[in-house]
Amino acid sequence: MDGEKDRIAPPKMQARRDAQRHVRDGKAVEEQLEMLRLIFDNIYNGCIVTDPNGYITHFNKPYGRFLDINPEEQVGKHTTEVVENSRMHIVAKTGKAEINQSHRIKGQDMVVQRIPIKKDGKVVAVFGQVMFKDVRDVTKLAKELSVLESKVELYEKELLALRSTRYTFDSIIGVSQHIRTLKDEALKAAATHYPVLISGESGTGKELFAQAIHHGSPRKVHPFVRINCSAIPKDLLESELFGYDRGAFTGARADGKPGKFELAHRGTVFLDEIGDLPLQMQPKLLRVLEEKEFERVGGTTVIRSDFRLISATNQSLEALLQSGRFRKDLFYRLNVIPLHIPPLRERKEDIIPLCRHLLHEMTRESTITPIVMEGGAEKTLLAYHWPGNVRELSNALERVLSSLDGNIIRLGDLPFYLQGADKNPAWPGGRSNLKVIHSDAEKKAIRDALRATRYNKAKAARMLGIHRTLLYKKMRRYGLPVNPDM
Repeated sequence: MDGEKDRIAPPKMQARRDAQRHVRDGKAVEEQLEMLRLIFDNIYNGCIVTDPNGYITHFNKPYGRFLDINPEEQVGKHTTEVVENSRMHIVAKTGKAEINQSHRIKGQDMVVQRIPIKKDGKVVAVFGQVMFKDVRDVTKLAKELSVLESKVELYEKELLALRSTRYTFDSIIGVSQHIRTLKDEALKAAATHYPVLISGESGTGKELFAQAIHHGSPRKVHPFVRINCSAIPKDLLESELFGYDRGAFTGARADGKPGKFELAHRGTVFLDEIGDLPLQMQPKLLRVLEEKEFERVGGTTVIRSDFRLISATNQSLEALLQSGRFRKDLFYRLNVIPLHIPPLRERKEDIIPLCRHLLHEMTRESTITPIVMEGGAEKTLLAYHWPGNVRELSNALERVLSSLDGNIIRLGDLPFYLQGADKNPAWPGGRSNLKVIHSDAEKKAIRDALRATRYNKAKAARMLGIHRTLLYKKMRRYGLPVNPDM
């Protein structure tokens, strides 16, 4: 009997062990399923799973809370009964995933994913996920859209402006050695990412060179953002450069506003009249140039922007350094690639080529025959000292065209202040100081423009090709009266 028990006992013990193993395996499967259920219900976004026919097999709690329905009660229903505009059943038929698609749910545009799950080449289920499910996400998206909206607005303004001012290196006209050398240096600068400092008198074409460098660089498909440091009030300059968050100050936009540096990401920032940058703003600009990061006014989030800086000035920054009105560390950071544009009077050989180019541009859209100049007119233009440089030359030609009869510019067609240029040369005998010569010529040009316009400052500024504010500064510098009675 004992031998028989021994032969029977092992199968019973094996069966018991098998039963215990099945129990353990069952518990392990249950624990794994419970873990998967917890994971599914704790996914931040709303999730849904359907079978190949579009019937719901899984529906997580976050999606239920968003739709304000009981997740468990949705299992077994067709997806079109539960989710408006659902395409889960369509993805099950096509077998093609739909990634980052727009889906309108409860009056809100959501971003969704619909991914077919395949086994042996056949769709066995479809997994769906709603990416933005609450107001916080929509607010975050709204901020990003605000940046995009501002960029679009900037692009629209740029497109309007660039119809007539989209400058490239082909737009730089000149045959002088000065211009040829300068174009070569600018071309080399365009191939780098280093800061460029363009200096030169008002009207010499500093922005022309800045745009040419931008359009000749790998950044040409990205924004070219202009900022005139002298035209923006000191109190607003920081918010213009860095932007501001909502509630930063009275009158601020409710959704905030990105600054110029933020909008210029991967593009170029052009700071014109950099010499007029307020002293208190200079260390902030220096930090942005060194770190390429900043915070909006009233904000706490650090924003990074990859931009290339080009700055311009008609002042001597070295003189500003000596007087303490410009920081040395900022000057060295800006002056990595210096470009100096000489005034028109120092490159007389460029005057006639510039005239011909400007006349062609001014008459390009008209049906009149090409404009030509008589020798006397060309001689007079060459004799004039052009204190307003190319801007003044363009202004003079526009005045000529506005009253020209025919297509030939003669000496008598030129503005009166030009006609005496060859009789009163810009180099007075015995006075060899170029600054004195320039000052005398500029003072005379301003006085003549004021008299010609009966002291109308706006008209006189337009005639001289300068801003009215600059005209007032120069009048004070030369002691010219504001009114003719003075």
